[in-house]
Amino acid sequence: MAYVRTVPVDDAVGDVREQYARAQATMGYVPNYTQLFSLRPDVNAAWGTLLGAIRSTLDPRRYELVTLAAARALRSSYCSLAHGKVLLDAHYAHGEVQAIATAPETAGLDTVDVALIAFAAKVARDAPGVTAADIQTLRNHGLGDPEIFDVVAAVSARCFFSTLLDALGAEPDATYGELEPGLRDVLTVGREISTQPTRTLP
Repeated sequence: MAYVRTVPVDDAVGDVREQYARAQATMGYVPNYTQLFSLRPDVNAAWGTLLGAIRSTLDPRRYELVTLAAARALRSSYCSLAHGKVLLDAHYAHGEVQAIATAPETAGLDTVDVALIAFAAKVARDAPGVTAADIQTLRNHGLGDPEIFDVVAAVSARCFFSTLLDALGAEPDATYGELEPGLRDVLTVGREISTQPTRTLP
């Protein structure tokens, strides 16, 4: 599940057990990434606060689009699968999510969404390469500077989270293997999905 030893679900107590319980209430099981944070529950809490602040000012669908773009640019299967599934569950059909992941310019999106996806991928791949012209392009699509800040903050947060998970060997949860094969394959851009069954608190 990871390269480091984490607190087993059956042995969790105190803050770690509370962390596992919150994740299980949302996901129905204790995700691999949550088990990774068992080593530093305070970091998990701080991450949740930061992410909540970033997401509070972003349209939920647009947040998922730019996060998926960043995850794919970072070759993070875990985050690509997770946020692709959110888009599937809340916003688009299978074929639409697959098209958004592979060819957003022909996926039927608004031009501003296409521009945001391209921008998010560039920020994730090469932040020093972002220019004033890139920012102006977003302004030309009607985005204000606070909205542009929000997008960059969302991508930057994804860089932190995806890098942490991948560098410590967290595998995407086995439940993602249940996605439709074509979509699953498109969203698996790095580490393979875990073959170990998910765990729940006793």
